[in-house]
Formats: sequence, structure tokens, C-alpha cells
Amino acid sequence: VQLQAFGGGLVQAGGSLRLSCSASRRTSSNNGMGWFRQAPGKEREFVAAISWRGGDTYYADSVKGRFTISRDNAKNMLFLQMNSLKPEDTAVYYCAVARSSAATRSAERYQYWGQGTEVTVSS
Repeated sequence: VQLQAFGGGLVQAGGSLRLSCSASRRTSSNNGMGWFRQAPGKEREFVAAISWRGGDTYYADSVKGRFTISRDNAKNMLFLQMNSLKPEDTAVYYCAVARSSAATRSAERYQYWGQGTEVTVSS
């Protein structure tokens, strides 16, 4: 599986961005998916996850109510709609495919990772 995240860029605080992640083969083969991010000088952290049917979603407390994760299994795509962006959201965002069908917060439970797309939020 090859994953490619895109859609990042520079945005002012309060603005919105929509990240997309494309997969090289069917991701609807019972795999949960997720988004993680890593800010400069910080460890990678969980952002959002979605089960393979899309019925279960989890969010980090820091993005809850502002970010929405979704997927389109027919098109092998994962999305992250980010609204009300804050400077502390600045990071490289990575999409990942889980080992199971569940939505999971743990990075250790993901088996494939994309290259990442950079998001910069200016104040």
C-alpha cells in the first residue's frame, strides 16, 4: 500500500484546510485509517481516526469540534477537514492505515504511513 497525503499549505489563524490522502489499492479491505501530526521539535501525535465503514471516529481533544475525518472507500481516499485553525495546529500531517478494521488512537496499531503534507497556520 502506498499512501500520499496532500492539501497542506499556509493559512491564517481561523481559516480552513482540507487534507486528502490517496491509497494505491483498496483501503476498504477492512482497515481503519487515521491522521497523525508532528510539529517541529515535538513527537508525533494522534489527530483523528476512522473505522473502515466510517461508523466510528475518534479525535484528539485538541482538535475535537474543529476537525472532521471522513473516507470514501470507493475512491480509496481519506480526508481531514480542518476548521478554525490555530497556530498550534502547525505540523506535518500524516495519513496511515491501521492493522485492523477499528478506529484506533495508537500509532503502534498502524502498518502503513504516507509521506506527509505540511500545514502552517500563521497568527
